[in-house]
Amino acid sequence: MPWAKRLIDVIFCLVLLAPLALTAFVLLILNPLFNRGPLMYGQRRMGLAGQPFRAWKFRTMSPANAAARGAFDGLEEDRISRLGRILRKARIDELPQIINVLRGEMSLIGPRPDLYEHACVYLKNIPGYRALHQVMPGISGYAQTEIGYVDGEDGVRRKVAADLYYITHASLRLDVWIIWRTLCVIAARKGR
Repeated sequence: MPWAKRLIDVIFCLVLLAPLALTAFVLLILNPLFNRGPLMYGQRRMGLAGQPFRAWKFRTMSPANAAARGAFDGLEEDRISRLGRILRKARIDELPQIINVLRGEMSLIGPRPDLYEHACVYLKNIPGYRALHQVMPGISGYAQTEIGYVDGEDGVRRKVAADLYYITHASLRLDVWIIWRTLCVIAARKGR
């Protein structure tokens, strides 16, 4: 199954390169008007086997000190730009991560990778969290479709439980179901 999952990831991402390029072109025009600053944002995340990698996103927030937000703190909603809010609702901000998938750092479906510094805290405080790094992290995952955005220690525990469920029951069928649920979340504009 790992080779089949990788093949599907690569095929899907190659198809998504054109929408990524078109979106980046449109955002290059809109960004100076509604979200001044760099178009892309690279964030250090914890990946497979606990290795760090840089996950790419379209920037949706005003710049801030990377260490400003603690591992269990809430989302800094006051930093999200007007354009960023639209990108987040439709999950368009995650589209550049297809580059991470093509580079072999992520999969389309798997546990969402956390900010590296936060992941180090979760490794010490959240039972079962270490097991999430035995599989490739994903752009979307079971926790994203079934639980959504979480903050606080209890929220992170719920997210980890959902990700552990995914790892235990991983199959092509479950991945297809998560892709469908992800499309439903995007269509309903439930991103955060």
